[in-house]
Amino acid sequence: MKIDPKGTNSAEFYKLFSSVVVPRPIAWVSTISEDGIFNLAPFSFFGILSSNPALVYVSVGRKRGGQKKDTLANIEFSKDFVVNIVNEDLAEVMNLSSTEFTSEVDEFTETGLTSTKADVVASPMLAESPVNLECRLYNVMEFGELPRGSSVVIGEVVQVHIKDDLFADGGIHAPTLRALGRHSGNLYCRTTDLIEMERPSLP
Repeated sequence: MKIDPKGTNSAEFYKLFSSVVVPRPIAWVSTISEDGIFNLAPFSFFGILSSNPALVYVSVGRKRGGQKKDTLANIEFSKDFVVNIVNEDLAEVMNLSSTEFTSEVDEFTETGLTSTKADVVASPMLAESPVNLECRLYNVMEFGELPRGSSVVIGEVVQVHIKDDLFADGGIHAPTLRALGRHSGNLYCRTTDLIEMERPSLP
């Protein structure tokens, strides 16, 4: 089978594309609005761009009518955001926070989660998350045409918070983290079934 992305309905291609590039890490992004309302929403079009400088990206689609999502509007206002890592314990409440609440709703309150003050940025951190990345807005890149376009938000990580029991040998102990990954449709995946391979070197 061969599929031409430009010759396929955008919603249908999204379904296909998001089932090919799997599993994907989840950025649970917390932000603050111009009115001081906290927002918390998950995004699985997320990853690392660079380690020096420390840059991450989050792709934020539009609402069904083409309007900006609260996450994007808040980031454009405050010029910062926090990426909170999702583990298995937080799976159900993360899914609850994906509800399209109105802008006046504080998702922390709605989900019963705990906001905590960040060290550097104005946006709140999620206390229950095992890892928090405080990010300053680096750039926003626009792709596609409305109403299906996406805004790729690039953030520079200015502070990393890690639960003490996760830190080992200069990194994160993956079996303890138990990060959640996004698959296709309503499917998610665990990251506890690991395969270790040493990178080969030339003699």
